[in-house]
Amino acid sequence: MTQAATRRVFICGSALRGQPDHQNLQSANFIKETQTQPLYRLHAAENGWHPAIYQPRAGGISIPGEIYEMTVEQFDYLASNEPPHMYPTEVLLADGDSATAFFYPQELIEQHGWPDISGHGGWAAYKQSLAAVG
Repeated sequence: MTQAATRRVFICGSALRGQPDHQNLQSANFIKETQTQPLYRLHAAENGWHPAIYQPRAGGISIPGEIYEMTVEQFDYLASNEPPHMYPTEVLLADGDSATAFFYPQELIEQHGWPDISGHGGWAAYKQSLAAVG
């Protein structure tokens, strides 16, 4: 695959390895585990149905995730399966690189009062903590 024909995508939620929506990545090439620069917040949207990441003006943390190399077709398929209101944008990674991630509008998160799970160690750790309680 050529650089122009692919896109590096940061996954930090329900499409992570071992999570229920991982198949939405189809056969995208896993590159590495990583984390963002400490600039973002992570919330459990829609009663914990999916993660919602955004960049606040202040108070961000590092969000753990995975980088995948995707073809245009794989990216389009992933985008078509994202929840409403999510949009692709660039995220800054801890190593100084960047990748595309799917963000959620901060104003909608605040409007609904969805819980901030930034301190749980990422989406997979948050879901695992819920399973341990339930």
